[in-house]
Amino acid sequence: MVKAVVGANWGDEGKGKITDMLARESDIIIRFQGGANAGHTIVNNYGKFALHTLPSGVFYGHTTNIIGNGVALNIPILIEEIRSITDRGVPAPRILVSDRAQIVMPYHILLDQYEEERLGGRSFGSTKSGIAPFYSDKYAKIGFQVSELFDEELLGKKVVGVCEIKNVLFTHLYHKPAIDPEELLTVLHEYKEMIAPYVCDVSSYLDQAVRDGKNILLEGQLGTLKDPDHGIYPMVTSSSTLAAYGAIGAGIAPYEIRQVITVCKAYSSAVGAGAFVSEIFGEQADELRRRGGDGGEFGATTGRPRRMGWFDCVASRYGCRLQGTTDVAFTVLDVLGYLDEIPVCIGYEIDGEVTTDFPVTPMLERARPVLKTLPGWKEDIRGIRKYEELPENCRRYVEFIEQQIGYPITMVSNGPGREDIIYRESMLHK
Repeated sequence: MVKAVVGANWGDEGKGKITDMLARESDIIIRFQGGANAGHTIVNNYGKFALHTLPSGVFYGHTTNIIGNGVALNIPILIEEIRSITDRGVPAPRILVSDRAQIVMPYHILLDQYEEERLGGRSFGSTKSGIAPFYSDKYAKIGFQVSELFDEELLGKKVVGVCEIKNVLFTHLYHKPAIDPEELLTVLHEYKEMIAPYVCDVSSYLDQAVRDGKNILLEGQLGTLKDPDHGIYPMVTSSSTLAAYGAIGAGIAPYEIRQVITVCKAYSSAVGAGAFVSEIFGEQADELRRRGGDGGEFGATTGRPRRMGWFDCVASRYGCRLQGTTDVAFTVLDVLGYLDEIPVCIGYEIDGEVTTDFPVTPMLERARPVLKTLPGWKEDIRGIRKYEELPENCRRYVEFIEQQIGYPITMVSNGPGREDIIYRESMLHK
């Protein structure tokens, strides 16, 4: 059976923990899009880890962990990440990398940095990991596939041709030093040596795994609202964040994806620029940020303070719909235990009219939140394992949001650890 774990909102929903938890029952875990520009935080018996490229199943000895063809593969970061977990006592994971995955090149990272500098106040809030230039080159058909590292004649010619194009930008637009083709070729030879032990025809491997009845988990990065088609364009990422893309980014048939677990936070947070209707500011935001997550709401990759907001039913309903949600995992509910009252965004006021439909970006920029305030539960809920043992107001909060978004909340996370999870039978399933 193939399942997908994806985000409903801006990313940062707590997918790492949910994926880590589901990986226990999985044979294969696949990253199918994105690069090292975002991360998943996982807390387990080995400690606390921020993964950027590795699938979240690497902490289990029984799993095979795959980098799919849809990923922006930064080879040195992948190798360093493997080393960083094994240095802390984690057994060496079984890793496969698609021979069709494309490589983040050193010049992609430079181009990302230089373009953000050039844009100044008009920048996209990039993590400067080279992701946008990487995907630009992929679709301009001048990217480098992993398989091409093993064809020396092709590689040599391609490096010269690509440097001709890139050096026009480097020297004339950015006024920076040109790329030396020979130096770049040397770097690619090093990449070949690093990645060679892991390369595999992943699509063929997965086809056999599906035939053999293996449990396969597709792991998404970021969330619906960062999707380049359906998100808050242009303040989005450069690869599709939707579960549907898992079929393409891993190389499996779309009808094999039987379950889509969409992760929602019990409040909202976002890293980077873009419309964020339920955003809060000042001391209110600072306190939620300080209490949030495990150690506070800061980006797993960048360390940047996350923007904070109340739960957004409009964005979350839309996010779940686009993902094809079968189950919602509701995370960090324990964080809200300090509040007397908890506002929830149930609609957007745009130009004097209230809507519950998520609009296109120009309208979104004009939207103001319509808030409903629910009573808090004012107690620590960590350690509770049964839904009916949660405080009444806590259960009311979960059930109100479930009714608002219209998708079944079947998992509630009430702490950072693997065991901090409550399974429930959704009212919508009855």
